[in-house]
Parts: sequence; C-alpha cells; structure tokens
Amino acid sequence: MLIENIRLFLIIAEKGSLIAAARETRLSATTVSERLAALEAHYGVVLFNRTTRSISLTDEGRTLLNGARIVLGEIEDLETRIRFGAETLSGPIRVSAPIDLGRNVVSEVISDFTRQHPAISIELFLSDGYVDMVGHGFDLALRYGEITDSTLRTRNLGQFHRIVCAAPSYLQLHGTPQEPADLAGHNCLIMRLGTTLDNVWHFGPDKAPQSVTVRGNKTVNDGSMVRQWALEGQGIIMKSELDVAQDIKAGRLVALLQDYTAAPKPLQMMFPPARAQPRRVRALADALGTAVGQVKSPLPVQEFSHGPEA
Repeated sequence: MLIENIRLFLIIAEKGSLIAAARETRLSATTVSERLAALEAHYGVVLFNRTTRSISLTDEGRTLLNGARIVLGEIEDLETRIRFGAETLSGPIRVSAPIDLGRNVVSEVISDFTRQHPAISIELFLSDGYVDMVGHGFDLALRYGEITDSTLRTRNLGQFHRIVCAAPSYLQLHGTPQEPADLAGHNCLIMRLGTTLDNVWHFGPDKAPQSVTVRGNKTVNDGSMVRQWALEGQGIIMKSELDVAQDIKAGRLVALLQDYTAAPKPLQMMFPPARAQPRRVRALADALGTAVGQVKSPLPVQEFSHGPEA
C-alpha cells in the first residue's frame, strides 16, 4: 500500500490538486485525502502546504517527489525486464524543450523512439520560457545557455551560435545590414522568453563584444512563430543555428552579419537531482544527443547584395 500511496502522491503533485488527482485516478476526493494523510503519517511529515485554493510541496514533499520518481521508475523497469525481457523499455517520460527545437528535432526523435519502444509513453512540453523541472515533474529538459540551478544534473550537447538572418524577399525590399548598428533601421522580430524580452542582441568578435537593442512590429513567445514570420519576409530574426541551419542551406533564409557573430552558447540537457536515472530516460537522452549532433553543421557564408543598402 505504501508504494500505491506514493504513486498517488506523484499524481497529486503533477495535477496540482487533490480533486484533479481524484479525477485522474477515478477515486473519491475523500479517499485521495485519506491516503495522502496516511502517507504523511507514515513519514511523520507534512508533504503539501494546503490552502482553500491551492496546494504546494513542502521541502519534505520535494525530497519525496525527487526520490519517488526514481524509485517508481526503477520498479517499473524491473517489472518490465522480468515480464518481457531485459532489453524492453517501458514507462512514462516527461520532456521539456524549446518550441522550435522541440518541433524540428525532439519530436522526430520521440516518434522514432516510441516506434522502437512501444511500451514507452512520452509527454512533450514545449516552452521558450523558464520551466521548473522538479515542480513540473520533468525527467529531462533541453535549454540553451548556462544553467544557474546547481542542483540539476546537466549534459552539454555542444556549442551553437545564434544567427541573424532574414528571407531574400525582405532583403530585396529593405536592404542588407552591414554591421550590427544598421539593425536600428530594420524590422526585427522579437522573442519573449518567459518574462524576458529578447530585444538585446549580442555580437562579437570576442575581443570587442557589442550589444544592440532592436525594435520591430511583432513580438511573440513562440520560437517557431518568429521563424515563420522571417520565412514570410516580415523581418530579421536572431535564432540558434540548430533552428535555422536547414533554412539557410536551402536559401529560404540568408545569414547576416557573420563577421560579428558572438561566441556560441551551449545547449544543455538537464535532469532532476537524483542518484540514478531510469534506463528509459538514459536511452532517450542518448537518442536526443545523437540527433542534435547530426543537425549541427557549419553554415555556408552567403552574401546578398540586391536592393538598397541599409
């Protein structure tokens, strides 16, 4: 019964309320409340702070949440290996990724992975903003840049530049910027990353870094949308080379200001703090690492001289 109560505790934490957990498990709200109380009595601690409108994990609850996912994952792994053989992977995986990377790379990996391992179920959450891995119960997350949370375990998937680019149709109408300061005269399409506006674009070379505050007529919190606007010729964007390399190779976008490209930023794979990962998570992490490595490629130097100069 202890294991089942821990499973129920995980559902409560993921759903954010006892009522939602009751609906998910088809138990009565009273039964869910009683089983949570029994679990708290077993450990002698309070696992959730409760108000009339919400619940939140206590420090002890977070500790149980972190450990329980690993323990229950290993139990599921063990049951699968006993029932179906040592090579079978099963169970759920929750993944978080940036929107464009998620749609273009991660989704394909997930499709291949679930075809190879039909007993695996994957929930993919796409967001360009900050995500609380532990609070939202993610097993794995991909994020650009340095990771400030030292409790998370990370795996560096490589260094990637952010590329300023635009469609040929935009450059024909508005000209090609020759240096970062020229962006002041252009329509720059801006990303909102959570609560942060990505309107300060950084350039190199490393010995003489510079930053430019850009402006434009469109702002969005969806990396895929800002890329689509650029493809339609609506403005200039700055995106990771992972997101636009294929568009540049195909001529749909033109790389700009390449002499001023800033130092690359890491793409990190993050895992919640724990001593071990279920085999299914390790296997998916390896597949994602391989796929990202295959996407990475040098961008060709391109020039676009038609139209008036900015």
